[in-house]
Amino acid sequence: MTLKEIYQFFQNPPVWYLNQEQATCFVLNTLLQEDSYGTELVQLVERNYPPYRLSDTILYGALKFLLKEGLIRGYSKKVDGRGRPRQMYQIFPEKKAKAEELAHLWQEYVNRNGTAIA
Repeated sequence: MTLKEIYQFFQNPPVWYLNQEQATCFVLNTLLQEDSYGTELVQLVERNYPPYRLSDTILYGALKFLLKEGLIRGYSKKVDGRGRPRQMYQIFPEKKAKAEELAHLWQEYVNRNGTAIA
């Protein structure tokens, strides 16, 4: 290790991949704002929460968990210029309070770690 390497590390830190718990709370935080689909959720993490990343495996595990728990539902939406319908996700209105509670954990986490885009 050199001093130059230390400076480079902090100027361009490595990415951190979200775990299942973080991903679940991130998904709820996002879906409280608007319905979304898998690829968009992955892109939103990268754009709005650097230096985090979200793998497809973790994302779809989180979505499966939320579907099983009855907090969200999936539905198909036809998109112009796309051959097949896109699988969208939304929070059940009656589960909004629980979703807000869990989304708050994500917000606290990113605020504490200084990684949210204002």
